[in-house]
Amino acid sequence: MQSYDRPRRLLAILAAALAGYVDAAGFLSANRYFVSFMSGNTTRLGVDLVQDPRAAVVPALLLALFVAGVTGGALLAAKAGDRRKRVVLWTVAMLLAGAAVAHQGGLALATLALLVMAMGALNNTFQRQGEVAVGLTYMTGALVKLGQGLAARLNGTGGEGWIGWLLLWSGLALGAVAGAATWLHWPGIALWLASGWAALLALFAARLR
Repeated sequence: MQSYDRPRRLLAILAAALAGYVDAAGFLSANRYFVSFMSGNTTRLGVDLVQDPRAAVVPALLLALFVAGVTGGALLAAKAGDRRKRVVLWTVAMLLAGAAVAHQGGLALATLALLVMAMGALNNTFQRQGEVAVGLTYMTGALVKLGQGLAARLNGTGGEGWIGWLLLWSGLALGAVAGAATWLHWPGIALWLASGWAALLALFAARLR
């Protein structure tokens, strides 16, 4: 985070908030499965394999779809070049719009699949040398860097960038609150709002140098 300028940091925080929003909405609508937090789905896969192997199909499928979303997003990003951020975010917006349409049509599995693929693709927004530079749908690494930055700050050996990781995590957490509240009170428009959110981020990314 520290290596990016202020507009790109803001974009990362808002994109993480989108991930939190979508993950909370998906979590509430999909029997407590995650659409962006694949560590949680991996744990559920392990538990299901022991308790009820037939149920393990669901988390296994979600993991596969997430990887497919990451792969597709990475291929698009590689072709887009300097337009990578806006192309990835427009792709996410379209996948979320598809999920909203599927939800209105009562297609629960299609909704879940599109949400997972959208969150996989989202992680290609920030890349460096073809690899993810800022993870937007998972925060364990950000919290580790936050803790390390705080330790360096207390030791007087640097750690100036800790606030950026705190803000990134806060974006995800606040987005999750917004996603849960919207899904519980206005489920019919929750995913449309997520799609619009991604579209606005794409427009913002297009204005970056």
